[in-house]
Amino acid sequence: MFVSSRRLTSILALAAASIAAPAFAQTPPPAPAETAEEPSTELVVTGRRASEASVAIGTDQTRNTISITREALLSAPAGISGLKMLESLPGFNVQANDALGMYEFGNSVFVRAFNFQQIGFLLDGVPMGRSDQFGGSPIFRYVENENLQRVTASQGAGDAALPSYASLGPIVQYITTKPEADLGVMAQYTIGSDHQRRSYIRLDTGTWNGFSAFISRSKLDANVWRGPGTIDREHIEAKVRYEIDDRSDITFSFLDNDYFDYDSPAITKAQYAGVPGSDPLFGRSGRYFAYLGTVPVLPVTTPGITYSNTGYNQYFKQAINSRNDRLYSLAGRFGITDALSFAVTGYWEDKKGYGVSPEAYATSLASYNAERLIVAGLTAPKGLQYGLSGIDGTRQGITGNATWDFGAHKLEAGFWAETDDYHRTQARYNQVGGSPDGEPLLNEPVHLQRDYRSKRETIQLFAKATLGFVEDRLKVELGFKTLDVGFKIYGYRNPADYINRRTPQLNDRWKDYFLPQAGVVFNLTAREQIFASYAENMALPRGADDIFSAASPLVTGPKPETAKNYEIGFRTNRAQFNLALAGFYTAFDNRLQSFASIVPGSTTTETFFQNVGGVKSYGAEFSGTFKPNVLNGLAYFNTNVTYNIAKFQDNFSTFVIKGKRVPDNAKWLVQSGVTVEPAPWLVANFSARYLSSRYSNFVNSELTKDYIVTSAYVDLGEGLDLGFLKQARLRFNVDNIFNKDYLGTINTTINTLATFRPGPDRTFQLTLTGKI
Repeated sequence: MFVSSRRLTSILALAAASIAAPAFAQTPPPAPAETAEEPSTELVVTGRRASEASVAIGTDQTRNTISITREALLSAPAGISGLKMLESLPGFNVQANDALGMYEFGNSVFVRAFNFQQIGFLLDGVPMGRSDQFGGSPIFRYVENENLQRVTASQGAGDAALPSYASLGPIVQYITTKPEADLGVMAQYTIGSDHQRRSYIRLDTGTWNGFSAFISRSKLDANVWRGPGTIDREHIEAKVRYEIDDRSDITFSFLDNDYFDYDSPAITKAQYAGVPGSDPLFGRSGRYFAYLGTVPVLPVTTPGITYSNTGYNQYFKQAINSRNDRLYSLAGRFGITDALSFAVTGYWEDKKGYGVSPEAYATSLASYNAERLIVAGLTAPKGLQYGLSGIDGTRQGITGNATWDFGAHKLEAGFWAETDDYHRTQARYNQVGGSPDGEPLLNEPVHLQRDYRSKRETIQLFAKATLGFVEDRLKVELGFKTLDVGFKIYGYRNPADYINRRTPQLNDRWKDYFLPQAGVVFNLTAREQIFASYAENMALPRGADDIFSAASPLVTGPKPETAKNYEIGFRTNRAQFNLALAGFYTAFDNRLQSFASIVPGSTTTETFFQNVGGVKSYGAEFSGTFKPNVLNGLAYFNTNVTYNIAKFQDNFSTFVIKGKRVPDNAKWLVQSGVTVEPAPWLVANFSARYLSSRYSNFVNSELTKDYIVTSAYVDLGEGLDLGFLKQARLRFNVDNIFNKDYLGTINTTINTLATFRPGPDRTFQLTLTGKI
């Protein structure tokens, strides 16, 4: 259902009135050089959570580029995930299973025509690779908001100089803080809804003969908000920096993230609404539809097998995720002269983890009978099976670039090389007594499903020229990159490989040696700019492991996704406001679309990918800040409004989807709020976020409702000293103030009814921060 004209008018009126400001302020890159007419470093809209006007709208950028400031990050809920941080930025439709975005399989992103797997992420210049929860390096495992200096995003045409084989346009950079110059300890403690407890502590050594370092640790423990189970996360970061001189430094960074949680189920709209028969065994319904906290008593469906009823797969201890990821990097920045410099970063990542999902007795019995005469060491199923999926692997790479400034011009060139080794296993095991609460018997495999390795080898080169003309009023960027990705998979990819006694090796390669990018920005006046950009991108096919795990060893690899991104926009900085308006158009070829399929014998879904031809997307993004003089500095407002249409251009198989909207694509996204600063010791913010209706499948036969969610925070203290606790702050955060009940994340399908994750309910958090 589309938004009614009356409701849309009300929403836009709200935005125009600037009940704006997402909870995070916005700040893109450096300010432009001063001009004779007006110094561009002058602050126009000021505030403790507002950025300088000269950068708030991406001044001097040839593309629409925005940022989240450190001050805003420190006002966000403690422990917020690196992905959920992005929901404050214009155009980013971020859905999360919980208020912090902790649950990994409940997160989704849609920006312009791009989803989570089509966005490039970098951490201090290190490319994050795939965003897959299984085997990938999703950004939310690698960042801590207290250690971030800023988060900068380009929604449609990321810089050619930034390494990524995932991006079809958008690039998001996470930049961490340097070690502090002075010795000190920062400590923080948070309590919140769902028995949340989070501690954070950071020790800075200060600077000594050019050396400085810090180490931090956070620990989060909470209950799953929807059903039984817990979420547990321990995160450690460390950095050692040596400053050679003003132009050169070397930095070593280390990160360790240890994560464990219990799943919550995705549900149908019928189950959400409580339609009779939608949950015949247990009668669950609504937003709190959850797994069972105790083992039920159910009818026996196979004589002699107590736990043969498929309903036993609803017990919460059969749905678990655990990950441990470590990332090491060594980066050097070297200034040869004032005009010539180069930088190099090497990194190594180690990952491991497992997931648990149940398998019903009947399904396990059929698979056991298919393999038992072929695979040695199998045991007949005893009841509900313990499905264990394991992952491990390493990723190592190096990036480098050189820059030469000459007058108003600049030349850049660089490279990226990476190898990603991944190992996945999957098998079903008996449990004591066949009970869903029984200890897993890992010495009693019932049937084997996977034991394969895959490797990705990537080389990317780039060159870019930035040219200044008309006394620096005109800046032109011309560049290109190359991308070459080799892929190999070998081993037991699926049960058919075990049954047919084969371990095939499949290879593919995707490459494009000329992906051009161009951009221009022109200063109409000292306060107004127009900008435009064009970029071509190619990406490694998403879900390559799933695609090549098909039953036949003769499976043909897909063509890589490609995209052409066009953007044009206008910016202005004025005495009481600044704003940016950008129009965009994106065309895809060889589009791969993900959809979720139920694993036989369980309620667990796995995501697969299908090529659905072309997709075109077009729309506009508005972002603005307003600080009226009439309020005498008491308050300022921000508004983001996005209009976006993404449609399929071809039919897929027997499905007529040409002209249909891409699933999860919201036509309207509006974020509005207000920040007030009535006293030096008080900052408060109220924000509202509107998302219009979205289709859940390719054929557009099912639609979610639109919704508005509100949030707020109050920061008290702002540097108050409390005895031994210096620069103390007390922050109160509340999300979903009015406890809006809505469906958030969509597990999209082709032509069937989808499953969803209800949005989290009202959540409170109280955080005390200070330095010792």
